[in-house]
Amino acid sequence: MTKIPEANVIHSRLRLRQLRLMLALQEFGSLRRAADNIGMTQPAATKMLHEAEDLLGVELFERLPRGMRPTPFGETVIYYARMVFAELSGMREELVALESGNLGRVAVGAIPALASGLLTRTIANLKQSHPRLSMSIQVDTSDVLVQALLQDQLDVVLGRIPGGARAEELLFDSLGEEELCVIAGAKNPLVQAKDLSWSALQNETWVLQQHPSPMRAIVNQVFHNARVDIPNSIVETTSIMTLLSLVQQTDMLGITPVSVVEDYAGRDLLAVLPISFEARLPPYGLITRRHRIQSSAMQAFISSVKAEQGDA
Repeated sequence: MTKIPEANVIHSRLRLRQLRLMLALQEFGSLRRAADNIGMTQPAATKMLHEAEDLLGVELFERLPRGMRPTPFGETVIYYARMVFAELSGMREELVALESGNLGRVAVGAIPALASGLLTRTIANLKQSHPRLSMSIQVDTSDVLVQALLQDQLDVVLGRIPGGARAEELLFDSLGEEELCVIAGAKNPLVQAKDLSWSALQNETWVLQQHPSPMRAIVNQVFHNARVDIPNSIVETTSIMTLLSLVQQTDMLGITPVSVVEDYAGRDLLAVLPISFEARLPPYGLITRRHRIQSSAMQAFISSVKAEQGDA
């Protein structure tokens, strides 16, 4: 059995051009087209692939009658090759930013419940202390955001680690927990009730997050525990503002963290219904990739979030 070489051997002998070839092979499935893509002859590409396989001691690509496909070893190398080039792109962006006097850029993902409160306050403070810090914001459910993080589309996520995520590749820094509540418009007749049960609300129209978000999983579990079928009439949205507007202007019901209601400017137009909600969402926090080096921009954002949460 061939032994995988020590890390220091890989560090000193594996070349970036070999990694570029792996990515091109995975994309095109053909040695000729991959070689053309990175500006090499096919014989040179063949030699380079053999050298990489000899160095690592494993077969990286399976030779098929028509083309090539990565082996499980190859898939692993391709995954880390993408990470390497993403880090190099990040390095280049940060160098350009520093050259122009900026702190750099950070791509942030946030779940809707945190976007209007914690994230907004963090951005406001950051732009005062670091006016030339560039930020891009994506608001979505945790499952979508964590997948984007793992694909290097985001630098940091304010959210939760969803079930089924590759948790071993993530770092989670908990910031707190949120209590959930059922909300209705202030004029909804249900607001006058002294006590309500889940069965009494089963036939109402609900505004809920899409499956498989952590909040939707909790809601489904609550109905299941109450031995009540999931409501048939559901409007699905990831937008907190859409949820609040629908609940406020119709007889629809919604489920949201208590903090969202408290932060909402039109909270007088909403009411929290008198129904027991013992289930809680998993803790929310800062999620980053385990092996990713944090840029100056990332560090500034993370420090600001923690400071803002500490002051809340």
